[in-house]
This record gives sequence, structure tokens and C-alpha cells, in this order.
Amino acid sequence: MLAEQGGLASALDAGTSAPGLAADTPGWDGLQRGEAGIHGVPRARRWDTVVTATAPGLVGQAVEFAAVGDGELVGAEGEPPRELRALADAVEQVLATPYRAEAVRKDEATWAVAARRIQVVAQPGLTGSEAELVVRPDGWILNVDGEMTLRDAPAFAAFGQALGPERVVRAWRIVGDLWEVEATAL
Repeated sequence: MLAEQGGLASALDAGTSAPGLAADTPGWDGLQRGEAGIHGVPRARRWDTVVTATAPGLVGQAVEFAAVGDGELVGAEGEPPRELRALADAVEQVLATPYRAEAVRKDEATWAVAARRIQVVAQPGLTGSEAELVVRPDGWILNVDGEMTLRDAPAFAAFGQALGPERVVRAWRIVGDLWEVEATAL
């Protein structure tokens, strides 16, 4: 109705531009020109950086590792530490530890390395490789490897407090008592 009163509807129906608008003003949907429009939900960025590195002595075609600080690299068993360090050095030109990385061989010596920042806490006393802590004002529930446990996880509980009194903390063991963690408000 307002478009008709302003003369916009009739101009658009006639294929001309409305007064004060250029004829080639792009629209959000781009349907008139057959262009792709803005639609859907954008994907979350998976990597914080992607770099290349030279490491001819690595054995496989792909390798995954985590850097947890003080130069410690975790994962990639069976790979020469010096060669793995070459991948980490390339990442650390752009990204500080801690991070997780995946690398794939591009040719005999060149590797593409993608890495993302992670948050790490030390939570002693838990067995297993994955944990989920649900914190609510009336208490908490901790599941480790899909099984509910009565063990306490104070480092997990403290993580994400800024999100408020209700949150979910998910954790993945890196090595020993070190866990990668992320928190989401409920």
C-alpha cells in the first residue's frame, strides 16, 4: 500500500526505476537478474588460519596435532618431532598456542596446515576422552564418555562462568589432565 502511494509499486511493475533510485540498484534477492541472493544461515568459520609449511620427513599423507603451550605438541604419534615442529612453527607465525591443527601433504615436502584456537583447562581425576557438564542453579550433571558420573569437575564448572548460572561445558581430552573446552549458555 505504501509502495503504491509513493509510486514505487507501479515503477517496479513497469520494469523502470522508482523516482530517486538508479535503474541498476542491486536488490537483496537478485531475482530480476538471475543472480544468487542472500539466503540461508552462514557457516561458522572452521579455521582461524591456513598456512603452508615444508616438512619432507613426515611419514603419512595427513596429520593432526594440538599445541598446548611451551612448545609441547600432542598427537601425530610416529611422526618425527622435528618435522612436526616445522608445521607448528608455520602456524605459530600467525596463531598463538593453544590450538588444534590438521595438515595434509600437497607434494613431497609441502604441507597445508589449518589451525583453530582452542581453550584448555587442567581437570585432574577424570578418566575418559569426552566430557559434558551441565550447570544449573540447582546443581550439575557430569557425563564422561556418555556415562553419568558423580565425580566433581571444578575446572569445567568454573569455565564459562561469564555466560551465567546455566551453561553446558563440553570437553575433549588432549593429554593427561589437559582438556580442550568450550561452553554454551543455556
